[in-house]
Amino acid sequence: MGGSQQQERPGEDESAADAEPEHESAYALLQRGQELMRRRHHAQAAIVLERASRAEPGKGSILEALGRAFYNSGQHERSRETFEALLEVDPSAHYAHYALGQSLKQLGRPREARTHLRLAVALSPASKLYQGALDRLGEPPKGAETTKGETKGD
Repeated sequence: MGGSQQQERPGEDESAADAEPEHESAYALLQRGQELMRRRHHAQAAIVLERASRAEPGKGSILEALGRAFYNSGQHERSRETFEALLEVDPSAHYAHYALGQSLKQLGRPREARTHLRLAVALSPASKLYQGALDRLGEPPKGAETTKGETKGD
């Protein structure tokens, strides 16, 4: 009896384990992470979405959700890293430029933030959200377009 049961299932068990190493598909993890974010459990969502990202590295939809979860849970350095990774996958992703700009602003890097917010506006000129973020950042103080140690020619 035990032998016939094993003959029916060995391939199933092995392929299921290979396809879903953590027992949930990347899609299921993404859905669960998005639901946690809807319920404003951003730190918990980030944990779930990190699992999804490990299961499907470089997947844009997962990286965007993960970056949002990091940002909304106050993990701005990690959100910066995640949105930069998303831009490596899709350099024209206007939301990724916006979110990276917002992350950089939170990290006290307004010059870099301004660059990405300008790119977001250029890629999606009708977005009031992107334009508003750029407007709130304001123009740099006169002569402040360089960072410490740089000259304008660098």
